[in-house]
Amino acid sequence: IMRNFNSITLLLFCCFSSTKVHQDPPSILESPENPVKFSCNHSVSSYETMLWYQKLNGGSALKLIGYIVYTNPTYEGEFQKHFTLSGDGSSKSELQVLKLNTEDSAVYYCLHCDSNAAEAYFGGGTKLTVLDRQITPPKVKIFRPSPKECKNQKEEQRKKTLVCVASDFYPDHVTVSWKLNGEDVSTGVATDSAATPVDKSYRITSRLKISATLWENQDNSFVCIVSFFDGDTTIYRNDTLDVKGLFFRKLILVLV
Repeated sequence: IMRNFNSITLLLFCCFSSTKVHQDPPSILESPENPVKFSCNHSVSSYETMLWYQKLNGGSALKLIGYIVYTNPTYEGEFQKHFTLSGDGSSKSELQVLKLNTEDSAVYYCLHCDSNAAEAYFGGGTKLTVLDRQITPPKVKIFRPSPKECKNQKEEQRKKTLVCVASDFYPDHVTVSWKLNGEDVSTGVATDSAATPVDKSYRITSRLKISATLWENQDNSFVCIVSFFDGDTTIYRNDTLDVKGLFFRKLILVLV
């Protein structure tokens, strides 16, 4: 007898890593009416059950689609006519959406466990977007810090914030990263948890907080890089802010 996996696996979501479960692919863009398939495999053959969940965009709840024990699938009522489970719960399972519509846009997760759900492992998830408009890569712009920021603070507390805005892209399959003088930067980075819908496109913002001393060093060059999945490959858009150029232009204005 299967337990209530809707409640049990929500508790397990933060407790077990996905290192033993491989889910593929990580991202899919597809047109309405077409079918799509996700796959999931694992390395613990003593676990005979594979479950599949849907997490709608903007939501936090996981909805159980169904599960397969060995080769026997079981579906939740609302998903039975629209989804198909196949494979073997003890090794590999596939979830197929038979005929896509825009409401199917979501992140899909597989979960591998034994029949008692005593221990379980999630896959990394597959983000699916069912397209309803033309794919458009992002425009990227870095905005320099405000001259008023940290103006009255003590020297050791002075910080400056660079803001990178990626806009006018669709769909929202993006990640943002920073480089300083060609080296990856992670300290001081705060990026929106998700892209924000704006009209018929998306926008995402990332902030890089640095010491004022670092900002005032004219040898420094900052780059904001946005990776965008267009359905076939990942493309990159970036913007560069050279401190030396900014101070040089400022000097010209003062002299004029």
